Amino acid sequence: MRVMIDACVLYPTVMREVMLGCAKQGLFEARWSVRILEEWARAAGKLGPAQEVWARGEIAALSAVFPRATVTYDLGLEQRYWLPDPADIHVLTAAVVGSCDGILTMNAKDFPRNILGDETLLRWDPDGFALILFKEAPDQVRGVAEAVLDEANRLSDQPWTMRALMKKARMPRFGKALEA
Repeated sequence: MRVMIDACVLYPTVMREVMLGCAKQGLFEARWSVRILEEWARAAGKLGPAQEVWARGEIAALSAVFPRATVTYDLGLEQRYWLPDPADIHVLTAAVVGSCDGILTMNAKDFPRNILGDETLLRWDPDGFALILFKEAPDQVRGVAEAVLDEANRLSDQPWTMRALMKKARMPRFGKALEA
């Protein structure tokens, strides 16, 4: 299954690490565009220049780990599509060109299911998508989540529980399922 990952899923860190950890396990094929990666870097830059530099380093590393993830297309193709927020048309275009099965995003209102359905695309939010993956491959997904939790605890001055970390990452149902 090919999944176009929106910038709002790549940035924040915990959400990104869970989703891309699952992709590294072969549970789905991650896709993005240069513009999506640029949105991530610019969003990180709002926290300061060092954060943008860090994000660009992460982006370079991801390109090495996922060499076929970047979808490119002629910008004129964007004129074929419509979304409520014109600033998101590039995500839809990249998903179609990349032969994706769906778009992983936090912005449900900007990607109406009826419009995506016309392009035979699904829309998932990270919390729901992680639950789907967890049901399909519980041991692999649990391993990914535990590695993310371990890293969060290593970097933090406060101890995290799985449920609290996933709630903070806006994936509360996934965190609850992991602790069940």
